[in-house]
Amino acid sequence: MTNHTERIYADLRNAILQNRYPPGSRLRINALCDEHGVSLGAVREALSRLAAEDFVVAEPQKGFSVAPVSLPGLADLTRTRISIETMCLQSAIANADVEWEAGLLAAFHRLARTPMMEAGGAPGGPRLSEGWAAVHAAFHAALVAACDSPWLLKIRQMLYDQSERYRRLSTTASHDSRDTLAEHEALMKAALAHDAAAASQLLHRHLTLTSEIVAALVRPEPPAAP
Repeated sequence: MTNHTERIYADLRNAILQNRYPPGSRLRINALCDEHGVSLGAVREALSRLAAEDFVVAEPQKGFSVAPVSLPGLADLTRTRISIETMCLQSAIANADVEWEAGLLAAFHRLARTPMMEAGGAPGGPRLSEGWAAVHAAFHAALVAACDSPWLLKIRQMLYDQSERYRRLSTTASHDSRDTLAEHEALMKAALAHDAAAASQLLHRHLTLTSEIVAALVRPEPPAAP
């Protein structure tokens, strides 16, 4: 992959994850070439790679569009992620060592010290901090870092990336009663205590709650009463 293709791939992937290209929106190749200053071939190659990762949909005669979101898709993704991530977590706890414990503690410390929201959202309201998104991903990776199955870890990362697009939708909702830092801290403490049952239950609850918040946004509004 050329440097131009790698750059446009990374730019488009980040934009889709951040919902700067909304689900279902068309991705016009010529406009992307002009916007990013790259060739037609580089854009096509980047879009094809994103289609292979299910971030983009390629339709004959219609071109490319951002993969849509749906309630069935969210439910399926959440169930699958819970299953895979729980297996990774249980394996990590079974293979825990000092390095894993230190890495998890450090990841939580960074998460706790990084504000989740920052000013500048539309219209003028808060938006998700990209710094927080990075340390949040690092925390969940640290939780399962001692898992001894490379395939499970690879699949977990794929599911995390797909979930991220859905999860970011939930940051637009008002759910002040949710203490996400406390949820992550409880997860960390259960894992460090080598309590696989408790950690698995907390992980299930954590991912399910996010899914429920997002589902409320994805669900279409009921028709108005006659």
